[in-house]
Amino acid sequence: MTADQLARRVRLGWILLALAPAVGLGIPLQWLALRARFGYRRLPLCFHRYVARVFRVRIRHVGAPATTRPLLIVSNHVSWLDITVLSTGLPVSFIAKSEVATWPLFGLFARLQRSVFVDRAKRSDTGQVNAEIAGRLRAGDPIVLFAEGTTSDANRVLPFRSALIGAAGAAVAGADGAPVHIQPLAVTYTRRHGLPVTRTERPAIAWYGDMDLLPHLADLLCAGPLDVTLSWGEPVSYAAAGDRKAVTRMAEARIRALDAAARTGRVPAA
Repeated sequence: MTADQLARRVRLGWILLALAPAVGLGIPLQWLALRARFGYRRLPLCFHRYVARVFRVRIRHVGAPATTRPLLIVSNHVSWLDITVLSTGLPVSFIAKSEVATWPLFGLFARLQRSVFVDRAKRSDTGQVNAEIAGRLRAGDPIVLFAEGTTSDANRVLPFRSALIGAAGAAVAGADGAPVHIQPLAVTYTRRHGLPVTRTERPAIAWYGDMDLLPHLADLLCAGPLDVTLSWGEPVSYAAAGDRKAVTRMAEARIRALDAAARTGRVPAA
């Protein structure tokens, strides 16, 4: 075994040891909080802040999350790490594809964080899913939608899908006539070991295509401190009568601009 291999194993062992109490305590506490309907929004914040510290992830905000409600946060998607990064700042839930619910451990985390699971193959479930999203938005819960529908290689933002944005707006407005506020958010991994991440290095940080989760997780944890920038755009109101495709194009264009600015260190255009 080489010195690098030994250091990697020691690093992974330390991380698992550090995470064990958080996972062992966090899962039953969140389950009890959900049953009691008390404190279930606050516990994931504490958990993900601890995880980010153990993973040596440093988070920089450009702009801020909107305080208006109902709020649908529309974001690009790079890695499984996005979940932790986004969950350190405010008590969000996620719209996720249905297969996430079946993943070992990660599926349990997603359920405990009250993710809304969407099975795109079952159109018969659309009404129920839309009603759940609308109910959560009206209750004041910020919901995150990864509008690309998948993860990218971190060098580009993939085309956005407009269906769920339209469904969220229609469901909320259909219930009480209030518009939903759509806030664009760009997630950009900018530095590793304090140095700017290059175009050739970004795909190693991203989790996309047919990459296996556990090897990627181990590689990223051993790669050293990681900096990520969360760039918040200005929210826009969207009602049922609005043009969902136009709103989606606006969000996509804004996120592309914010992501490009974060990579280069420039101040994003207003």
